[in-house]
Amino acid sequence: MEPTEVNEFTEKMEEVGEKHERTMMRVSLIISVLAALVATVTVLGHREHTEAILVKADQGDQWQQYQSHRLRILQDQTEVKMLTLQPSKEGADVQSAINDDQTQITKWGKQEDEEMKKAKELGDEVRVAESKAGRFDLAEALLEIAVVLASITLLTKHHRYVVVGSILGVVGIAATISALLLH
Repeated sequence: MEPTEVNEFTEKMEEVGEKHERTMMRVSLIISVLAALVATVTVLGHREHTEAILVKADQGDQWQQYQSHRLRILQDQTEVKMLTLQPSKEGADVQSAINDDQTQITKWGKQEDEEMKKAKELGDEVRVAESKAGRFDLAEALLEIAVVLASITLLTKHHRYVVVGSILGVVGIAATISALLLH
């Protein structure tokens, strides 16, 4: 090999090395961005799971309130029946008690309907929150796989891994956006 050929070969190898180094820096940047997205989506998913649990607890409280009013209505209805069937010397007092019970039954009946409606609305909120949380979980998994695949590029120097990882990352981002848009 001639000295000029050696110099040309050395220059080409340096160019290839610099190009490879720039490519690996891009791959490292892609990995960093994907890792940041994983962290963000993980936090969003945890918050959505917590929201679902809290709303579900509120829904349980609301159904309990509904049941409480339902029981009061049934008790007052039973009392009205008992008062109408039981003979009494004080008819005016019995009628006053019956009227009071009827007033309470009407009042609690209105509240009961409102509480049932609110409990059902909370159930809808739970379903939405759980659906959002599921989408965030999917997005998190896709982004984590994308990070791993992109990292394999650093070891193998084959770019197909970072390409597949990037595609999975885009799908993970799409899943995140779909979760954020769910209402």
